[in-house]
Amino acid sequence: MTIISAPSPNFNERKLPLSILVLHYTGMESGQAAIDRLRDPKAEVSAHYVVEEDGRVFGLVDENKRAWHAGRGEWAGVTDVNSASIGIEIVNGGHDYGLPDFPDVQIDSVIALCSAIVDRHAIKPVNVIGHSDLAPGRKTDPGEKFPWAKLAQAGLGLWPDPQAPDRRNLFASGDRDRGVAAAQRGLAMIGYGVSVTGVFDDMTVDCVTAFQRRFRPDHIDGQIDVETVSLISAINSKL
Repeated sequence: MTIISAPSPNFNERKLPLSILVLHYTGMESGQAAIDRLRDPKAEVSAHYVVEEDGRVFGLVDENKRAWHAGRGEWAGVTDVNSASIGIEIVNGGHDYGLPDFPDVQIDSVIALCSAIVDRHAIKPVNVIGHSDLAPGRKTDPGEKFPWAKLAQAGLGLWPDPQAPDRRNLFASGDRDRGVAAAQRGLAMIGYGVSVTGVFDDMTVDCVTAFQRRFRPDHIDGQIDVETVSLISAINSKL
């Protein structure tokens, strides 16, 4: 595919092997505004690629360099996610601009770009993630409208098999129960930065919310219900 060169000065050297692919939305009023910010040395942010709404792909940072896109967070025990990842910014106004739909032509380009990256670097499906996955409670992108199921059909990321919803809550905030620990353990096995304490604490709520935003986007409440537990188990079975 054609990559339009738009170099950013905002990068440094990697400190870890490359193993993660992170997808973001830009959350700004336009693609050009996002590209300008990602290339502004004063902003101190960047990504490796930007995918415009019309499908054009811009290359900002070489894949062998550490772009500054992830910020504070954790995935699969990695806390310097920037060093271990490639970041793709997908032009979309995000929640601040009404969370528009992602055009098909844009998603087609995202799939083509991601497929090439995953092949080049042997990135595992479980490590194709959203910004909200590595920074639960802090980030919500690429958002609940992002078509993760379509990406999974192309071999990018994981998706659970269809199942009947059962949304009866199992635990209240602050509860301690072996079932909470099991849910935490399942989330941690996927890669979420949750501790297995058996207590339904704020971090667990944040990680459950991030998991639901990705795998159950029609009902995001941060609660551990029967369906959420089943979905966690379904993703674990695909690891």
